[in-house]
Amino acid sequence: QVQLVESGGGLVQAGGSLRLSCAASGRTFSSYGVAWFRQAPGKEREFVAAIGRSGGYTYYTDSVKGRFTMSRDNAKSTVSLQMNSLKFEDTAVYYCAAEYLGWGTRQSTRYASWGQGTQVTVSS
Repeated sequence: QVQLVESGGGLVQAGGSLRLSCAASGRTFSSYGVAWFRQAPGKEREFVAAIGRSGGYTYYTDSVKGRFTMSRDNAKSTVSLQMNSLKFEDTAVYYCAAEYLGWGTRQSTRYASWGQGTQVTVSS
């Protein structure tokens, strides 16, 4: 098992940037594929981005392609999500999730470990 803690959320104007971080502890972090999900009020949780165990594979949902970049540092047991050109529709609580021996799937049911979430609010 692995424990995850998100940070870096906040309030930003449309067109601005934020960098989210996910810190892990408990087991060897390089054994986990990691993903970011988000959930806006009244909406279902949706996939945002995923990264493979080595960081060589990344996948993004269509709405954030070209604007968001996911990366990881296994030596520091951290994952980041750099969010640029933020839009109002990016407003949500963002969650970090980890899958043991995962490759970076978009399926939320594959992830057993979840962080508490961090709020991202983009003003229009």
